Amino acid sequence: MSLSMRQASVGVYRVTLEAFLAILDKALTHAAAKKFDPAIYMTLRLRPDMLSLGSQVQIFCDNAKNVSSRLAGVEPPRYEDDETTVVELQARVRKTLDHIATIDKAALEAGVEREIVFRLGPNKMKMRGDDYLLHFALPNYYFHLTTAYDLLRYAGVEIGKRDFLGVS
Repeated sequence: MSLSMRQASVGVYRVTLEAFLAILDKALTHAAAKKFDPAIYMTLRLRPDMLSLGSQVQIFCDNAKNVSSRLAGVEPPRYEDDETTVVELQARVRKTLDHIATIDKAALEAGVEREIVFRLGPNKMKMRGDDYLLHFALPNYYFHLTTAYDLLRYAGVEIGKRDFLGVS
C-alpha cells in the first residue's frame, strides 16, 4: 500500500490541528490557574523580530487550507487575520479543520502531478504537487506549528511531545 496525497496532507493537518486545539485548551487552563489574562499569549514572541503566537497560528492554519485546496485544484477560502484571543484562535483552527474535511479525495490525489503556482513574497513559484507538499508546504507548516508550540511551552504551559504529536 502506498502513501496517498490525502494521508500526507489532510491526514497530517487533521491530526496536528486537533492536537493544537488541545494545546490551546491547556493554555487557557494554565492562564486561569495562574490568574492572568490569556490574551497575553497572543503577543508572545521568541525574539523581537519574530512573529507573535497569533500570527504563527494564522500562518499554519492558512498553510493547511491553502495547500490542501491548491493540491485539489480549488480556490482556498480567505480568512481575515483578526484574531485577538486564544478562543478566536481555536475558532480559526476549527474553521480550518472544517474546510480541509471538504476537500475532494480524488481531486487531491490528482494533485500529485498538478503544477502548483503560489506566491512567495513578491515572487511567483511553480512546483509539481508532490514536490510542493513534501519539500515546501509541510516544512513550512511544521516550522510555524512548532514555533507556536514553543511559545506556549516557554510561557509555562505544561505541554510536551505527546501533546504536540496528537493522536492519529
